[in-house]
Amino acid sequence: MYIPRKFALTDEQTAAALAAAEFAQLVSHGPSGLLVTPLPLMYDESAHSLVGHVSRANPHWHVDGAESVAIFAGPHTYISPSFYETKVETGKVVPTWNYEILNVYGRLVVHDDPHWLLDLVTKLTERHEAGRPEPWQVSDAPVDFTQSQLRGIVGVELAITAVEGKAKMSQNQPDRNRAGVIAGLRASDNPQDQVVADRVAAFDDGSTNANGRR
Repeated sequence: MYIPRKFALTDEQTAAALAAAEFAQLVSHGPSGLLVTPLPLMYDESAHSLVGHVSRANPHWHVDGAESVAIFAGPHTYISPSFYETKVETGKVVPTWNYEILNVYGRLVVHDDPHWLLDLVTKLTERHEAGRPEPWQVSDAPVDFTQSQLRGIVGVELAITAVEGKAKMSQNQPDRNRAGVIAGLRASDNPQDQVVADRVAAFDDGSTNANGRR
């Protein structure tokens, strides 16, 4: 991925983004070309890998060992030249797009063991049910039903070889233009614009990492 220096995440920011990553486009190169599957993935720190599962009917799991990349898209939105103070000063402005992205590269490993799969779906469930007043648990479902569901999926693991993080949040603009971007986005009714306004402000003051944590 092309990453200008101003948009590169630090090692700390990249690690935090990886730990918080949830939903990706998994892309693998197979004998018939590229395979793309959208799916939730979870970082396993002990193995330094991403883990998830696909439907048994999905041909993606047949490319065991393939070079792959998981692409996690963060907040993004269109940036109008009208936000920039320099539009009035020189007129030399163009539209652009602000975004955050995390690319995780590695080798695909397939798991078809029911115990591995049960452990995976249990951990995924616990992660995403955390904080709910009455968290649903895998054990809430009948055992025979759970076992039948597990037979319909195959585990996938991305053994990580490299991670790239990029945040293009107007860091290449002068202070007055960044202030204009924040004000312009905050005047919008689009929730995504509000999120990006916060991200531009976070990178502007330098006190927040890629996940909004201080």
